[in-house]
Amino acid sequence: MARVNDEELQQLARDLGAALHARGWMVATAESCTGGWVGQLLTAIPGSSAWYERGFITYANAAKQEMLGVPAATLESYGAVSEETASAMAAGALNHSHAQASLAISGIAGPGGGTPQKPVGLVCYGWALADGTVMSSTCRLDGDREEIRSRAVAAALRGLLELIGGKP
Repeated sequence: MARVNDEELQQLARDLGAALHARGWMVATAESCTGGWVGQLLTAIPGSSAWYERGFITYANAAKQEMLGVPAATLESYGAVSEETASAMAAGALNHSHAQASLAISGIAGPGGGTPQKPVGLVCYGWALADGTVMSSTCRLDGDREEIRSRAVAAALRGLLELIGGKP
């Protein structure tokens, strides 16, 4: 499978920006395995300062704790790649920003780092809204590192679009 093409990613970013702008909302992002790819896509759009508030790249567990307030107990009990951690990352992005919506991504992009319980391609997502809504999801993506990361970015954008009622 090929990576998600740039045009599709850019369209998802534009759709999310339009949906946020229409609501007068801002978004914060919390990324681990995607290393700021979502933030780069969103800030590449002219005028994104009207709806993109900030991004956190929290690759290490200590960064997840320090920057987003992810509890050490969550990381110890479930691991960095878990829906519990992704949800805590999304909630933390809201709590440490002025945004009304957030998304979070944590996963194992490979080629190494996987285990039988958490294989390469396992990606967990979290989405949160200022009204207290927090949702999460997990998927297993195939492909090389670039393919996994691009698909994770697309899935995170689609998930937030669906949550806020924009077109998926």
